[in-house]
Amino acid sequence: MRLVIARCSVDYAGRLTAHLPSAPRLILVKADGSVSIHADDRAYKPLNWMSPPCTLKEGEDQVWTVVNKAGEKLIITMEEVLHDSSHELGVDPGLIKDGVEAHLQELLADRIETLGAGYTLIRREYPTAIGPVDILCRDADGGTIAVEIKRRGEIDGVEQLTRYLELLNRDPHLAPVKGVFAAQEIKPQARVLATDRGMSCVVLDYDALRGIEDDKLRLF
Repeated sequence: MRLVIARCSVDYAGRLTAHLPSAPRLILVKADGSVSIHADDRAYKPLNWMSPPCTLKEGEDQVWTVVNKAGEKLIITMEEVLHDSSHELGVDPGLIKDGVEAHLQELLADRIETLGAGYTLIRREYPTAIGPVDILCRDADGGTIAVEIKRRGEIDGVEQLTRYLELLNRDPHLAPVKGVFAAQEIKPQARVLATDRGMSCVVLDYDALRGIEDDKLRLF
């Protein structure tokens, strides 16, 4: 990863245009080719970015031009570079889920038939280019089901499952893939969004999955 702190202006030219006037900013250039520009007051969200695949060309006039496969451009005009360093981060081990969430995944995989009669497990932590799907399984009709498991189901979990489904449905060996959003508690807004996107919602009872009060798992 390359970290550059510079006073710069930024222009985006693509489906729309956008301009960031001159100011000190952090520019991240990642090994996957992505480039993002950050301010000091937006938490993790960049001011502007270019997702991979894209190419970065550094001109002699201190103008960086980032172009993606659609021909969109992110033009960064450097006025003063305050810091420029590169760091080899290596392969990331991935997100380690908290004990309860990881155990829910393990228990549900062992008792996958609780999602419905005839369900069979394909695998846990099914790998994709954007991260592992918690559980991939098949229903009684042989259809592919992707399950996202959370301790507390909120909108960001639904968005995460949406991204997985978009990617999995490009695979002709899996498509069509339906989604199940499973959590110990599902917020009303998350349930509405999931339902609107054609996902099923499952409220998980931790004790029921462990074999205590077995009738408390509810499928909606």
